[in-house]
Amino acid sequence: MNTHNFKAILFDKDGTLFDVDGTWVPVYRHMLQSEKGIDAAAAEQLMSLAGYEIASKRITGGSIMAAGTTRQMVDLWWPLETTAARTDIAQHIDQKYAALSASYLVPLMPLEPIFDALKNHGFLLGVATNDSYPSTIRQLESKNLTHYFEKILTADTVPRAKPSGDMIRSFAATTGINVSDIVMVGDNTHDIEEARNGGAGLAVGVLTGNGTRAELKHEADHVLDSISDLITLLT
Repeated sequence: MNTHNFKAILFDKDGTLFDVDGTWVPVYRHMLQSEKGIDAAAAEQLMSLAGYEIASKRITGGSIMAAGTTRQMVDLWWPLETTAARTDIAQHIDQKYAALSASYLVPLMPLEPIFDALKNHGFLLGVATNDSYPSTIRQLESKNLTHYFEKILTADTVPRAKPSGDMIRSFAATTGINVSDIVMVGDNTHDIEEARNGGAGLAVGVLTGNGTRAELKHEADHVLDSISDLITLLT
């Protein structure tokens, strides 16, 4: 495969770099219990509205919990609040629970050797996640990973969250490269849609998160077991 035009790799975060279920299921269970004054069972019932499967204890691919923003979850869980109140609740959650999310964070594999290898091959790296900036930066700092990335893009740092294409365009503008030089990597179909809507040159799905091969194979250019296969694919 001729890959000489690809200059950068933009990674989704949850399910691509970090264990999504292990991080976010306990965080949202705790958050809902704390903020709403309910028990764990009631919290899980609310989570099920956003894509959590209680029986399997997993988040379903493409659901709000898998692919959405904090604001989308707040809209679902606090439907009777005013627009302004829901904005305040979302900001409160992003700030208050950033440290908790970092405490549950588990990398899906040793990430540093992969990032080092990609950087050594000349790729610029970035993060594109629908999580918030306070949460994302706290998580990446907790694992000493921020120095690998040219830019960390989150739902609250672009006009529109994934899959609008805004993160692809913003990363291209920051790095001075063409959108077609970017490889977008993620575990959900909205990551692939982000690549398409932003004009990325390559869309790669990975099977380490909530998206299944069946869901990804019709949308992505390639489906890999994990990001550890990127070196082989791109070099």
